[in-house]
Amino acid sequence: MREIVVLSGKGGTGKTSFSAALANLAEGKVLADADVDAANLHLVLRPRVSEAYPFYGLPVAYIDRDRCGQCGQCADFCRFQAIVDFSVRQEKCEGCGVCAYICPGGAIERRPRQVGEVYISTTVAGPMVHAALVAGAENSGKLVAEVRRRARAVARAENLSLIITDGPPGIGCPVLSCLPDCDLAVLVAEPSAAGVHDLQRLLQVLQHFRVPAAVVINKWDIAVQRTREIEQLCAGRQVPLLGRIPFDSTVFRCLQQGQCYLAASDAPASRATRQVWQELQQLLEHGRAVNENAAELAQTM
Repeated sequence: MREIVVLSGKGGTGKTSFSAALANLAEGKVLADADVDAANLHLVLRPRVSEAYPFYGLPVAYIDRDRCGQCGQCADFCRFQAIVDFSVRQEKCEGCGVCAYICPGGAIERRPRQVGEVYISTTVAGPMVHAALVAGAENSGKLVAEVRRRARAVARAENLSLIITDGPPGIGCPVLSCLPDCDLAVLVAEPSAAGVHDLQRLLQVLQHFRVPAAVVINKWDIAVQRTREIEQLCAGRQVPLLGRIPFDSTVFRCLQQGQCYLAASDAPASRATRQVWQELQQLLEHGRAVNENAAELAQTM
């Protein structure tokens, strides 16, 4: 089983559209939407939910009114103003536990709170694992890990050899939750000042955690000089450049109709993406050959 995680240093680079394209090109795969803060892969793949599981976030405080002496110390010590009239406003509670620690009557305890759901669905491109957060709930990376765990369980159950994960943007905790056991991170970059800067930061994170990376430049022709900067950055860091996808208004028209842009097979973006997929397949096969050679060498030593 191998896992490709599609990442981007910033939002708006076309990461999810590219992930949907990979989902339509690859065979024998499971799809995972780990961008749970702003999940939108389902808008293109239109999943039909077959299983749903509750997701519980960090514990929050709960006050037992029968045991509460109404001394008010919990409200005085709460740094988040989450306790009003001897009850906890869960949307403000950070679960730090200070109120439970100082309560003289032991009337406060922390309880898990459901903040979302994880879904296993079927799509025209294959099985898909995705999630939804309650409005205002925070994603600590725990939900990302749960989505990936269930995606691997589906892959094992259905004997599928590839997982394609649409990861979150940036370099924060949700991104770090996508990296363990990842075989390759495919970075979708855009040719802009922010795109180059954030790509550089993301490459530094991946290098620190020793995660192999490859880069795709999306909308490369809107700023050719920035595209050259990305190419020089990849060459300097010895990161494979899988290809360049041009700006194509067909992509937006397909998205407006809830379709993957590969549906327009003659569109420039569609042709370029298919070439990128061929390069990506070769890179995966090369990596597999290297791993097999390393295993054989280890057996002879």
